[in-house]
Amino acid sequence: MAKRSAPEVNAGSMADIAFLLLIFFLVTTTIESDTGMNRKLPPKLPDDITAPRIKEKNLFTIVVNKNNELLVEEQPMELKDLREATIAFLDNGGAKKGNDNNTKFCAYCKGVRNPDSSDNPDKAVVSLQNSRETNYAAYIAITNEVLAAYRFLRDREANRLHNMTYSDIVKQYKDSPEDSPEKEAWKTKRDEVKGLFPEKFSEAESKDS
Repeated sequence: MAKRSAPEVNAGSMADIAFLLLIFFLVTTTIESDTGMNRKLPPKLPDDITAPRIKEKNLFTIVVNKNNELLVEEQPMELKDLREATIAFLDNGGAKKGNDNNTKFCAYCKGVRNPDSSDNPDKAVVSLQNSRETNYAAYIAITNEVLAAYRFLRDREANRLHNMTYSDIVKQYKDSPEDSPEKEAWKTKRDEVKGLFPEKFSEAESKDS
C-alpha cells in the first residue's frame, strides 16, 4: 500500500496578513498618555532672605477640602464662578491715584476699585491650598480656572495695545528666527503685556481636612 503524504497548507500569505493586521491596530488604537500641567517651580530662596509680607487685601485665598469643595475668601463658591472672581480680584485696582504709600495706581484696570481688595495687579497674589485628599482632577480644574483668568486679562491688554491676543504674541515670538530683530520685537511686546498682569500664583502646603 502506497504511503499517502499529509496535505500541506499554503501559509505563504500569513505573514502579509499578520503585517496588515499589525498596521491596522497601530493606526486605530488610541495610546493613553500621561497628562499634567506645564508649571515652572520657583528657585529656592537663600536662607538669609525672608519672604515679603503680603497685605491681606492683596491675597486671594482659595481653599479646597477633601470633598473638592471650594472656599474662596472664606466663602463657599462653585467652580464655574471661580474665574470671574479671580478676574475681579486681579483687575480691581484699588490703590488710589496720587497716594503717598508707594503703591502704584493701575490706570488700565477696569475693576470696581474696591479699597478692601487688591491694590494693583503687581501686588495681587492668588493663593491655593489643597487638602491632602483633594482629587487630582479637581486640582487641575481649579488651577485651570485661575490661569484662565490671567489669560483673559492678558488677552484684553494685548488687544488694547497691539490688536492681537497675548497667545498670538507668544506664538509669533516662538516662531521667529533666533537672534532676529523680529524675535526681539515680539519678546518686547510679550514682556510688556505679561508685566501688566504678572502671574503671582502661590500654592500653599497641603493640609489635612
